[in-house]
Amino acid sequence: MAFIHDDFLLQTDTARRLYHGFAAGEPILDYHTHLPPDQIAANYRFADLAEMWLAGDHYKWRAMRANGVVEDFCTGSADPYDKFLAWAKTVPHTLRNPLYHWTHMELKRYFGIDELLNEETAPQIWERANEQIQQSDELTIHGVFQKFKVRTVCTTDDPTDDLADHRKIAASDLVTGVFPTFRPDRVLEIDQTEQFNAWVDKLAKASEVNISSFTDLLIALQQRHTFFHEVGCRLSDHGLSHAYADFCDEQTAAAIFDKARAGKNVSPAEQNQFATNLMLHVGRWNFERGWTMQLHLGALRNANAGLMEKLGRDVGGDSIGDWHQAEPLSRFLGRLDSEQSLPKTIVYNLNPADNYMIATMIGNFQDGSVVGKIQMGSGWWFLDQWEAMQWQMNALSNQGLLSRFVGMLTDSRSFLSYPRHEYFRRCLCDLLGTDVERGAIPDDDSLLGPMIRNICYGNAKDYLGLGL
Repeated sequence: MAFIHDDFLLQTDTARRLYHGFAAGEPILDYHTHLPPDQIAANYRFADLAEMWLAGDHYKWRAMRANGVVEDFCTGSADPYDKFLAWAKTVPHTLRNPLYHWTHMELKRYFGIDELLNEETAPQIWERANEQIQQSDELTIHGVFQKFKVRTVCTTDDPTDDLADHRKIAASDLVTGVFPTFRPDRVLEIDQTEQFNAWVDKLAKASEVNISSFTDLLIALQQRHTFFHEVGCRLSDHGLSHAYADFCDEQTAAAIFDKARAGKNVSPAEQNQFATNLMLHVGRWNFERGWTMQLHLGALRNANAGLMEKLGRDVGGDSIGDWHQAEPLSRFLGRLDSEQSLPKTIVYNLNPADNYMIATMIGNFQDGSVVGKIQMGSGWWFLDQWEAMQWQMNALSNQGLLSRFVGMLTDSRSFLSYPRHEYFRRCLCDLLGTDVERGAIPDDDSLLGPMIRNICYGNAKDYLGLGL
């Protein structure tokens, strides 16, 4: 039997029935990605398997470095085939890492290749995959969306972006809806004075607002929030080590802003105050427009300073952090809630130790106004593998309503990541199938079928308000 087969990872008869009957056929709503809009707009055709599969994939780079592969074959200028061969040599060493599953699911689902990837099979897999990449319309970006029934994609975009590619996509005949996400992380980094001021100047140009005061900054940001809304955006996203909850008045925030604009150093305490104030404003704007706010909490980013200096962000030098999350998150959500301005919010945790805290925290702020208004996000980044996805669903099940969960996303820079939705769906059905067979939940498809379909697609469709 092939490694990736119809019943892959489905351990019980009930799991198999649930997956094939209710999960497998559902479309995909990929509401948090880092896909490049310019490639979507151009319906880009990749040059080869190395570009399509390895470029931008820091999961693979981390594994390759651990396997003794030098940087030139990861992010460097080595020949594309040599980079692919370095990955192929690494794959057998990834057993029990989700990369082993993902690699072979991607080969099977995109290229129909059933063989295990290793140094010996690499040459023919390279040739077979490249032939399809160069000839098959199913492997252009629009073809991939159609092949995997991707109804909606949300990208991640800086407030200074002109969204020209999004407008081009909207005017095209692409059936998949592609929407921007408002990601204002750079405005929070006021303690990095030089970079902050350069970004504020860029914001001033994009918004056509002369930013000489904190009030001007808010006007410019809100103008961009409005612009994003007009182009179809309905989500903001925030990559934070922890929720900001060091509240200050507008005068204090303005003084910190003036200090930074004058080129003076901003202390960590002042950065916390300023960031808290900005996050509250964005939360209020989100509430007013019916947007969803996504809080990605707990990444220790750029832990390898040398790698950051040499290669920049998002190259595989990040890890799970261990900040105390409960109190600041409670205070931040509570402040917006007390103002009756708390938007729909998805909270993602990167540290699995926070699973039960997040699962109980979201229950504190459900108010009956929206089904599942405050969500525990799916297993994210280092937790988007089989074991940790089940940890997340178990915590949510025990403390909340799994049936209202808005489900999986790829959080990916790769167009080859759509089998991760399949992976999640198999995990969900295996979890529920095991429960049925041990008598923990009823063996009743009228209960289980709609629940599975909603977690796979329907709940996110109803929750996000993207006009589907």
